[in-house]
Amino acid sequence: MQRFRSLVASLGFVMLLPVVPALEAQTPAAPAAPLPAQILTAKKVFISNAGVGLDPKLWSGGPVQLYNEFYAAIKSSGLYQLVAAPADADLVLQISYSDPLTDVGGSKDSGAISSKASQLQLLLLDPKTSIILWTFNEKTSIAHLQKGRDQALTDSIGALVGDLKTLTAQPTAATK
Repeated sequence: MQRFRSLVASLGFVMLLPVVPALEAQTPAAPAAPLPAQILTAKKVFISNAGVGLDPKLWSGGPVQLYNEFYAAIKSSGLYQLVAAPADADLVLQISYSDPLTDVGGSKDSGAISSKASQLQLLLLDPKTSIILWTFNEKTSIAHLQKGRDQALTDSIGALVGDLKTLTAQPTAATK
């Protein structure tokens, strides 16, 4: 009798397998949430340098290299008019570098081993309230010689500008 019950249970399970993907396919996707209006309508931006939290000799241009390269990339993208004061901006773009701790491990023999992931962060802020409207993170590598670190920085900045272009190219709720 026990064997019969096991067989029936197994057959029941096998018969349900084709139904599971069908049930998943019927689950409606969540509707797209609207983007903050400031992101889609901004014409003027102020670029804020939140600083580099590491060795000033990290890049050949020192601590301001991140800010200078990001400023130049936004200017050449033609996405926005750059302004000199946050009060004149529709949106604030805040650029920063961090190398947060991503993993801690090790053993009694090896001791603690930690891993960090160097990244650039771009915050899109409302200039009136300083509320973060959106965040982008792009990994960058500092495990190269100077020229390689500089190129990795340039590549990561390019990726952030690409992320921003993709986000701002989304249709507004009025055009959907």
